Amino acid sequence: MMRNAPTARGLCDPQFEHDACGIGAVVDISGTKSHKIVDHAKQILLNLQHRGASGADESTGDGAGILMQIPHEFFAAEADRLNFQLPPAGHYGAGILFLPHDAAIRGTCEEVLAQS
Repeated sequence: MMRNAPTARGLCDPQFEHDACGIGAVVDISGTKSHKIVDHAKQILLNLQHRGASGADESTGDGAGILMQIPHEFFAAEADRLNFQLPPAGHYGAGILFLPHDAAIRGTCEEVLAQS
């Protein structure tokens, strides 16, 4: 055990702390949406590249990315163009799915997803 180790306080308990590759956060506390926030987030990824923030580890899926709000107006316009309607903003989610390259395995994954 480490001497002079910090004690558990609030949400932080040192027994669960480990060396990490790094994290960056960019927010507008007033909730104002801006592309400038995304630009800052991309700069953080570049600044953390020396710590593995490349999203390129094919073995583990480890990597880096940006979490941001759903651009409802854009999605709604695209849904209109494709002739379907989205639920109201805040009542749906979006995600990205990475599927296997093998067509048979990918097809099985797509079937399982469609049944969910």
